[in-house]
Amino acid sequence: MNGLVVGSRRFRADREADWAALEALLDRADKGSLRRLSDDDILALPRLYRATVSSLSVARATSLDADLVAYLEALSARAYFLVYGVRGGVAGRAKRFVTRDLPAAVRGLALETWTAFALLALGTAIGFILVSRDPGWYGSFVPEGLAHGRNPEATTASLRATLGGGDDQPLAVLASFLFTNNARVAISAFALGFAAGVPTTLLILSTGTMLGAVVALFGARGIGIELGGWLMIHGTTELFAVVLAGAAGLRIGRAVIFPGTATRLAAAQVAGRQAATVMIGVVTMLFVAGGLEGFARQLVTATAARYVIAGTMLALWLGYFYLPRRAR
Repeated sequence: MNGLVVGSRRFRADREADWAALEALLDRADKGSLRRLSDDDILALPRLYRATVSSLSVARATSLDADLVAYLEALSARAYFLVYGVRGGVAGRAKRFVTRDLPAAVRGLALETWTAFALLALGTAIGFILVSRDPGWYGSFVPEGLAHGRNPEATTASLRATLGGGDDQPLAVLASFLFTNNARVAISAFALGFAAGVPTTLLILSTGTMLGAVVALFGARGIGIELGGWLMIHGTTELFAVVLAGAAGLRIGRAVIFPGTATRLAAAQVAGRQAATVMIGVVTMLFVAGGLEGFARQLVTATAARYVIAGTMLALWLGYFYLPRRAR
């Protein structure tokens, strides 16, 4: 019996400093949240927690006194919820996602984003060159259902008229239709990434050729600048979203082709989680683009004002995704 008492005292003497340090950190955190802890305290917290859990394991295994075991159990439980527990609630998690997780996921797709952008630019160049040389190519790139009368047979006056504001269709209905179409393109570019990224590549190229064909048609009529304002007031947001969706699909495709040391399924799952995070941002951007396309483009008819809105939106998206954030 005396041996157990001596062993308990020695055990406590050897490790009590860590328990007291952990308890002090927990008390400070309880009084004012983690903001009351310094960087050194936060770094020490996991080490002290592990030391306390180890002490609890030894105390249980060697049948030390029940009061000591109960104390260590309570201390370990308090530390567990501080180290691993969910803090901040739904609002806190949402704030972290918006301010840190989403931009970090987008920045993590830098290679794929540049690749998707290059594919879109290549498709645009192909569509522009082919239609400039032979307008007969226009119908191959721009379906009549999307052209709405904007084709080589239309007069310059009628083409210019389509770039103005106002539309017989109610703005809310128009915005809904445009958002659905844009979302289909972006989500398809993401979803088809599982097929080694090949369909995603073709879809992005196809989107580019359509854009290039339209630019060639209007540019040949001397109204390319007006077209740029008409397209870019929503296009800086919409095309950026399509590029990010394509990048997400390409990231999954790259994981399938080059899984590294992991299995293809495991690599695709890891890439899929990152890509899915990016797609939440893409869907948000498409909502914004739908509003700009269905409302702002119809209400703002001055070309200069359209360019200002387009440039402002592009600067906001680039700043949100790529400006460095202070490490915590």
